[in-house]
Amino acid sequence: MIQTYVDRATIEAFLTRLGAEFPRPGRLYLIGETTQVYEGWRARTPRLVFAVEMASGDRLAFDEIVRRFQDQTGIEVFEEAPSDVIPLPAGYATRARSLASSGALQVYHFDPYSVAFRLIARGDEPDYGVVIAFLQHGWLAVAEMNALLADLLPRFTDETIQQDPAEFRRKLKGLLQMWRAAQPEATR
Repeated sequence: MIQTYVDRATIEAFLTRLGAEFPRPGRLYLIGETTQVYEGWRARTPRLVFAVEMASGDRLAFDEIVRRFQDQTGIEVFEEAPSDVIPLPAGYATRARSLASSGALQVYHFDPYSVAFRLIARGDEPDYGVVIAFLQHGWLAVAEMNALLADLLPRFTDETIQQDPAEFRRKLKGLLQMWRAAQPEATR
């Protein structure tokens, strides 16, 4: 089966394959658009994006399963944790949303605030669409975003996210303006 997009069935097949072939414990996190496809907020996405935490000795076997899945399905499977790009906000682990287990792997949606901050830092229009969907579905609250940013922004440096905190605030302000403009008058 070669396909060029990821839908919920693809995500479920990926998780089933991991559960059947990877017997070691760990945590797998769905990220961004992959989360939104799994939750039914969008029908498809061009690639399956995830992050994983496991013992370093287990990575080779895990990576081989992922590679075979990608080769057999033709879809792009991409590992990218928000922590690869930004410092994570305090309490991020407690905000991960549990899905289920897939064999020994526990499966979660990564903390939506961490994902949102990572996408805002990148600042592409499709990334803003993902963050706006998180806001529309109640997975993010503006007050909580602002509170987390008060702690997080001083840790931003040109080396970690390649932009200064003022630039990030401008991007966030623009995104929130876009989101509010899309809301019905009664909910603004």
